[in-house]
Amino acid sequence: MWWTVWLHESGRVTPLRTIASRVECETEVKKSRFVAVVDRASTEAEARAVIAAARKADPAAGHHCSAFIVDSSAGDPLADPMQSIERSNDDGEPSGTAGTPMLDMLRGHHLTNVVAVVSRYFGGTKLGTGGLARAYGGAVTEALSRAMFLTRERREIMTLELDHAEVGRVESELRGHGVLVLDTSYGASAVLTVAVPDADSTAALVASLTAGRVIPTLDGHMYAEIPD
Repeated sequence: MWWTVWLHESGRVTPLRTIASRVECETEVKKSRFVAVVDRASTEAEARAVIAAARKADPAAGHHCSAFIVDSSAGDPLADPMQSIERSNDDGEPSGTAGTPMLDMLRGHHLTNVVAVVSRYFGGTKLGTGGLARAYGGAVTEALSRAMFLTRERREIMTLELDHAEVGRVESELRGHGVLVLDTSYGASAVLTVAVPDADSTAALVASLTAGRVIPTLDGHMYAEIPD
């Protein structure tokens, strides 16, 4: 899936990240167990479904606190959303001691399209408001320490019409320069569709590979997830 969100901070535009896949962990603070799940979610409905699934998976837990950030593009690869939806829930814990510190951890990692759920099993010792905030935020941080992150970046889409005999060589060279190859189709000629960070430099590279015979055509843009 391809999409992105841009967060404006102090007048600058910062590309946000997401996680590659679901991560889980369990931490313990004064005999209270905190089971954390951090998962991908591209819409508010998907985020709430993850929360509901965590509640069902740990029905004996006393609290299922949550936080999520999703963008407004709903997975549209052409959208360039300027806002995100943020929600947090303390699920019965004292106000501000669970959902908010969890949300802060997601923000601190510059994440979007992500949901965190922490299910707590009470261990018999009260942690206090500060202790709860540290425990819930710490559980999310521990889970995120196990995640692989993907940065979302804009890519220009280009098409190249090539001779069949040269498409393999050109494709290999483009991949070696970090170009994302989206599609290769074959007819009278081979048509390569790619997503590139810089159209001008890619056009120059293609020209050098084909002795100037092939001129790429711009065909819009998309937002790609690039491993950190």
